[in-house]
This record gives sequence, C-alpha cells and structure tokens, in this order.
Amino acid sequence: MARFLIRRILQALLVLLLMTVTVYAIFFLGPGPQSVARVMAGKEATPAQVNAIATQFYLNKPWYDSYWHFVVNLLHGNLGTDYFNSVPVTTVIAQAFPITLSLVIGAAVLWLLFGLGTGILSAVRTRSFLDRFFTTQALTFYSMPTFVLGLLLILVFYQLLTQHGVTIFPAPGTWTPFSQDPLSWAHDLILPWFTLALVQAATYTRLTRGSMLDVFGEDYIRTARSKGMPERRVILRHNLRASLTPVVTQFGLDIGILIGGVILTEDVFGLPGLGWQTLQAVSQQDLPVIMGIVIVASSGVVIANLLVDIFYGVLDPRVRVH
Repeated sequence: MARFLIRRILQALLVLLLMTVTVYAIFFLGPGPQSVARVMAGKEATPAQVNAIATQFYLNKPWYDSYWHFVVNLLHGNLGTDYFNSVPVTTVIAQAFPITLSLVIGAAVLWLLFGLGTGILSAVRTRSFLDRFFTTQALTFYSMPTFVLGLLLILVFYQLLTQHGVTIFPAPGTWTPFSQDPLSWAHDLILPWFTLALVQAATYTRLTRGSMLDVFGEDYIRTARSKGMPERRVILRHNLRASLTPVVTQFGLDIGILIGGVILTEDVFGLPGLGWQTLQAVSQQDLPVIMGIVIVASSGVVIANLLVDIFYGVLDPRVRVH
C-alpha cells in the first residue's frame, strides 16, 4: 500500500508541475511580456507602472528565469496582486473559497444520498414502478440547466412563499459563515444545495443502477446467493462495493471541477464564491485573479483525483499492483 501511495503522489506532483508550465505558457508566453504587464496593470496604468510589474514578474528576463520566479512564488503561496482592487490575489480567493467549498460539500452530501439511494432501489427493483420513476426523474433533472432549476426554486420557495407571508427560505445573496453560526450557514445555502444536488444526483442514479445491474450478473454474486447469504448482505457488501468504482471516479471529477467555481449556481443565488469572482475577473480582464483561480481549480482536480486513486486501493486491493 505504501508503494502504491508514493507512486500516486509522485504522479500527482508531476501533473501539478505540468499544470504550472501550461498556465505559465498561456498567461505569460502567449500574449508576450509587455502585453501581460499592460493587462495586469490596467488600462489607466502609466508606462512606469507597467515596467514595474514587468520587473516584478521577471518579464524582462529570459522565459526560464520568469518561470522559475513564477513557481517559487506559487510554492510560497504568492499568486500575485489584484491591481484593480489593490489586494493580493490570495485575499480574493481566501474570501471566495469558503463560500464555494460550503456549497460543494453540502450539495455533495445531498447528491450522494439521492443518487446512491435511488440508484440502489432502481437496480434492486428493476423494471418496477420505482425503477421507472427514479429513471424518469434522473433524466428530467439531468436535462435541466442548473440556472433554470435555481430560478424555479427561488420563484417557488422564496418569492411566492414570501408574498403569502411565509419566510422560511432566505433571499438570494444571503450568506453566513459557518464559524459565525452553523445553523444560519445551512439555512442560507439550502436552496443552492438542492439546486446543485438535484442536477448532479441524476448522473449518480444512472451510474449506480447500471453498475449494480452489471455486477448482479457476475458468478460470485450467484455463488453467494446459492450459499444462502442474505440478500441484503449480497447487495450491500458484495454488489455495491464492486459497483462503486465508476461512482467514485465521477465523484472525484465533479468535486475537483466544482471546487474551481460553481459559476451558474453562484451567479443565480448571488453568492460571491470562486465562480462569481471568475465572472467579475473576466468582465474586468483582471488577469492575476483569473490566473489564481485557474491554478486553484486545476489543483483541486489533481488533488481530487489523487484521493480517488487512494480510495480505489481501499475498495479494490487489485488496483494497488498497477
């Protein structure tokens, strides 16, 4: 197991290194040093300010010196400066990241409960009314854009209820940090959680159902049943564990991508997370913030996939030898 972990960690570090090369090439080499300095400084910057930024990022030096300086800054947690607001990029991300992380974690718990639960019931009672109902429901939410579902939930559970004097759900844009009040934190995020979870759960329903139906045809499942093993144990211990591989793969990809910013959900509900910050940075051409969010999002995908690989080794020991 130790060799397996070391190998996967080294592979993740290599991917992170290649990611820094790609980001550097896209943001620095592609546009050219002076163009990058000009965009970072803003349209109103003076030539002296542009030259100062070029010097700060070693843009007037050979590319390898500039890249080495870029990597050293990353290792020290320095993502540059947001020159539009005169604050470090790490400050911008530190303010937005807890909102996105809260949204993703809460929604992930819900979509796993919905997706795995409905998928297991559909597989166990295939071709039944429940199976058809859950399959239809999954197809409906899978086909529905996130912003449409979010606006519908706001219309029904906030606007219509508020008009009738019922104020159960908060207004869009409401956010309470977890450290300040955990109950208010959950209350403020309940509609965004369900918006994201209902759309994501559809994929897990279909994955779980399809994978479990495939495993039901395996010889070891028939052997377990022929030996008189209780059906519940056959389903949960033998079938479900073997069926979780594609689910874990999808979960790792979803978490990694969403950590980079749930753009539509955050925009609909007015949550200033990473997705919302990305929209603001793109509209302002705020290059340092865009670059910082890209690095955080890419790192999230790599780390999520590393955790998925480790979980593979727990689910299926045969993976450790590859």
